[in-house]
Amino acid sequence: MAVFSEMINKEGLIVKKDITSLPDLLKNYFGFDRFLPLQEEIVRHVLSRQDALVLMPTGGGKSLCYQLPALVFEGTALVVSPLIALMKDQVDGLKANGIAAELINSSLTGEKIAEIKTRLRSGEIKILYVAPERLAIEPFREFLRGLKISCVAIDEAHCVSQWGHDFRPDYLNLKNLREDFPFAGMIALTATATLKVRRDIIEHLGLKEPRLFLSSFNRSNLYYDIRPKDNAFEELVELLRSPPHKDCSAIVYCFSRKDTEELADDLRARGFKAEAYHAGLESKDRHDIQDRFIKDETPIVTATIAFGMGIDKPDIRLVVHNALPGSIEGYYQETGRAGRDGLPANCVLFYSYADKFKQEYFIGKIEDDPQRKRAKEKLDKMVSFCESFFCRRKFLLEYFSERYEKENCGRCDRCQRPKDEFDADIIGRVILECVRLTGGRFGGQYIVGLLRGSRNERVRRFGHDRLTSHGLGQAFSEAQLKEIIRLLIEKGFLAKSNGEYPVIELTASGRSFLDGSERLMLPRLRAGARGAVRKSFERKDEDVVFDEGLFEELRRLRKKLADEHRVPPFVIFADASLRDMARRRPQEEQSFLSITGVGEKKLKLFGPVFTKVIHDYCHRHDLAVGENDGFRRIEHKRPDLTSTCKETRRLVHQKLSLNEMANIRGLAVATIITHIEKLAGEDPTINLGHLRPAQPKFGHIKSAFERAGGSALSPVKTILGDDYSYDEIRLARIFLSSNRNPQERQYSEGRID
Repeated sequence: MAVFSEMINKEGLIVKKDITSLPDLLKNYFGFDRFLPLQEEIVRHVLSRQDALVLMPTGGGKSLCYQLPALVFEGTALVVSPLIALMKDQVDGLKANGIAAELINSSLTGEKIAEIKTRLRSGEIKILYVAPERLAIEPFREFLRGLKISCVAIDEAHCVSQWGHDFRPDYLNLKNLREDFPFAGMIALTATATLKVRRDIIEHLGLKEPRLFLSSFNRSNLYYDIRPKDNAFEELVELLRSPPHKDCSAIVYCFSRKDTEELADDLRARGFKAEAYHAGLESKDRHDIQDRFIKDETPIVTATIAFGMGIDKPDIRLVVHNALPGSIEGYYQETGRAGRDGLPANCVLFYSYADKFKQEYFIGKIEDDPQRKRAKEKLDKMVSFCESFFCRRKFLLEYFSERYEKENCGRCDRCQRPKDEFDADIIGRVILECVRLTGGRFGGQYIVGLLRGSRNERVRRFGHDRLTSHGLGQAFSEAQLKEIIRLLIEKGFLAKSNGEYPVIELTASGRSFLDGSERLMLPRLRAGARGAVRKSFERKDEDVVFDEGLFEELRRLRKKLADEHRVPPFVIFADASLRDMARRRPQEEQSFLSITGVGEKKLKLFGPVFTKVIHDYCHRHDLAVGENDGFRRIEHKRPDLTSTCKETRRLVHQKLSLNEMANIRGLAVATIITHIEKLAGEDPTINLGHLRPAQPKFGHIKSAFERAGGSALSPVKTILGDDYSYDEIRLARIFLSSNRNPQERQYSEGRID
């Protein structure tokens, strides 16, 4: 690492002048080879002692923007953070990286606080975390004024604004920090802030001509999925059992304390390890639940919105809202707890218009008129988001005043479906006509009942069982009819009234459509949870391919070390680091140092034990030892099947189709075929008969292979043309192999039809 020259500034603080070696500090202490977008620019701005307002999404690397400057400055960086758990996780992580950091809050004994104060006076501690309420205590402020405070960082700065979704009165006292440390640069950071909230932050914190650093709010690794709340629990079970989320960390947000407990009970009855978290629990119980979640001992937490703000857990793969959030800001922040490590994560919201009434009931109890009006406006925006026909990502970003130019983000339920449409002209006209005939005086549930042929007492009383549209929707399920009605509302052909008992009305556009000849096309109706999971977690080109068996062994090692050091597993290494190890399989010190997230301290602490596990794994599985980026194997021994292939084999034995297996596994069909190729090579007797291509296509593919004179795919594809996909050709090639079982060989030779 380069040697810094030093200078004394006018405040008497020593500043290390040469900051050209920031990349060295980044690697040595944090283990990263490069900065994320805007990070280096923000760091250099902080080092110039100027104020800054940083808007950066969760997972964008906000903390490093003040942690790294703290290493350069002489003195101590003061960080204001709202929750104890968040402070502890960050301090644990800094210590694991070899950085002297501490926290002072109500969880510590007086003796421990006195010890930390002594170390602060001696200049040992580079970063100090405190809660905002402690800064209202005058003796503590006096103590801080006696220290060399190099810079002040205020995390979750949106809490200072009454326009924000998480206003905290204690944050209003933070303006005193400007008076106490007039020459220290101040940096305010948040992941969510509208224009009004930004102005409040600048005013209430007393920032002096701050530079605004506005990173994109786009969390490109998150998949946004809004689903009808018709069969939510079964879909949730399916989600939690699907490969992208199985045995991974998940948060399920509920509306009330009772809901969290009932849902946790129901999940445990289905075999899941789940715990409920809400403000009604004793403080110790809440702490223990949160601790078990962070340490990967409880994978699923059902919670009210009280849970998560202080969670610094990077590997949450799934966030589910089982009830409607009260605002876009709250939704964005809560979904932002998923995938903080940059790896793919899923965000699912089960939406019911009835949930809006629950929120409105509590909004109605707000006594302050302006506050009640703001809450109602935020809820209306949230409902619009759920019912919007357009890209979820575009809606979110534009809410935060960020333009999104792409027409299709590729990672939300809306953008996965618009090109996959169905002809809804007949059923659409039937629904519109039914609403017209009933006079726009009934709700959606009643209309669906009519279309499904209901003859209950209410239907007969109004004579609606004699309407021409009665029973004409029986080809569609109740859930599908509800979705079509929602789509017609978004299309502007129907409208839903406000009030406690909303009714469905025909709009002028709907009447015009009924009278015209325009054809109605709508996005294809969702088949259910499995299809949605598959689409959201289909492997993308940029996804890292890694050895899943090695990854699981490294996860177990990480958990063991975390328990020994009494820290969360992600403090040892993040999932991204383990995946990098499982991909590159470093066997010695220098190659291990090149892994993302490995700095000098972690190399010394954990390098020997991790490289030993990697070396032993490679030896057991005959993987080539040394630097490599693939799965090159020593050829003399057949490789063991990976856990993912074994899972596919289990589904093959159930005689599921390729599409069914792909849906359940959350993988592309091409990946499933790759697994089947490996299975066929491992066990020539495995029964794949139900997967063999139908005649006459199989015969044509067989003939093309014979003409091509080999097993290569490209010549066969050239012969067959665009009528045959590579997937079909690959699948047929399995059955043309000479070592398939006799019955399948007879089929391939044309003797069995």
